[in-house]
Amino acid sequence: MADQYLTIATISEDTSMRRRVAACAAQQGATGDADQWAYDNRWQWAAAPGWATKWDSAVAAGVADPGADPAVISDADILAVVQPMVGA
Repeated sequence: MADQYLTIATISEDTSMRRRVAACAAQQGATGDADQWAYDNRWQWAAAPGWATKWDSAVAAGVADPGADPAVISDADILAVVQPMVGA
């Protein structure tokens, strides 16, 4: 297993993942700019339970852009993390 903290840091800086999180936040009614919301909360969503393991598995399998691939971290995974954070 790769270093989970390094993986979390990688997820938090991934542009594709941040855009997907921002889209979810906007859909869930986050106040203000959804892109800024995703950036400001990046450590919380990137550290979601199970995400680092899924990410590491995808990288090991050769997935070129894990953050853009819903087979790695699904929209349902994102919603499950973002929804309580937004308070919707």
